[in-house]
Amino acid sequence: MKKVNLVAVAVAAALAVSPALAVDFNGYFRAGTGISGNSGSDVAVNKAGIGRLGNENDNYYEFGFSEELETGEQTWRVESMLNKGDTGQSGSEDGDINVAQFAVKAKGLIASDKEATLWAGKTYYQRKDIHITDFYFLNTSGTGGGIENLSVGNQKLSVALIQDGENENGAGYIFDTRLANIGVWEDASLELALAYNFSNEKDGKNIDADDGLLASAILHQNMKAGFNQTVLQFGTNGYGSQVASFGAGADYNRANNAQNEASGYRLLNWGVVSLGSDWEMGHQLAFMVGNDIGGTDDSGNNATSFKSDTDQFSVVVRPMYKWDDTMRTIFEAGVNMGEQINSAGTAKEDFGNTKFTVAQGWAMGNDFWARPELRVYGSYITDTENDNAFGTGEDSEYVVGIQVEAWW
Repeated sequence: MKKVNLVAVAVAAALAVSPALAVDFNGYFRAGTGISGNSGSDVAVNKAGIGRLGNENDNYYEFGFSEELETGEQTWRVESMLNKGDTGQSGSEDGDINVAQFAVKAKGLIASDKEATLWAGKTYYQRKDIHITDFYFLNTSGTGGGIENLSVGNQKLSVALIQDGENENGAGYIFDTRLANIGVWEDASLELALAYNFSNEKDGKNIDADDGLLASAILHQNMKAGFNQTVLQFGTNGYGSQVASFGAGADYNRANNAQNEASGYRLLNWGVVSLGSDWEMGHQLAFMVGNDIGGTDDSGNNATSFKSDTDQFSVVVRPMYKWDDTMRTIFEAGVNMGEQINSAGTAKEDFGNTKFTVAQGWAMGNDFWARPELRVYGSYITDTENDNAFGTGEDSEYVVGIQVEAWW
């Protein structure tokens, strides 16, 4: 409790420093609770694969504060954000508050390119996500620095160096390069991204994990009634195992060589479209393949001898019917299926989940993205391959609950 009070005092003091400062307050949170049929408490299963609506059993909060300081033709922006997650199981919960972002971003330092931005600090770095599954398919956020939106003809170049973990043998880094605003046809643009994850060994130490590459091509199509994105990604070594599942690009596994020689690719398609004056729908389609993905032995230890090939797909749809400017009924159906075959071809394991949710919502506006949104919901979730998936001797579970989601 003392930590929370100290943060509150610090924020209040910052806001009271001068009436001339117009601090921008922004953030996000979700919170709620549910009652399940067999497990007792709230339930969440594989939300990246089958959808997040009615499938989140935690609370999460972000509180951001930023300020723009201008001097001549330069703009210096100080950005900060605190975040915290908890189970929501009681009114007072312990847990550290994390400084998720604290960075300075300056425009106008390059006289010939006023929109180019130099930055350093800790930041959410150009994250790419699919909202209805909370799936960040490209997220190399962390502490570092670089330059964003440097003009290269009509395109925008961004280059960054970001730290990605450290262990007793050395530290990891991501060299991230992106080229955006590549015109392809009317109302469509292409962005290319390349992340190189490498290690810097301590003197006398050795890191067995090989460096990895993550290449992404993101095609964004604007439409009269929404938008659509198609994403193709390819990864090697530690990034191979991430791309073969729902990895984001950070938290590279350099503790051992289990993922050396791994490779993977995935094809994603997602978007939101209006289906008339009363209906809108969001969707996710995903297909993922991995080869020589490192596994674990019978003791749960990473082992290069337990490599496997994997493939899986995910389909999630979220149609929404708008009764008026505030009330809506939301449906979400999701399925995620796949298989894993060891390198010897002697063992095969199938996996899969399904979910169907109906929610009644009230939001501040009738747009698909309108928030805050209050929801009451009911969800039915299954595990197609495990007869005891929920620890109750059942392969299915249902949950009813209430939740709020907001951003500002």
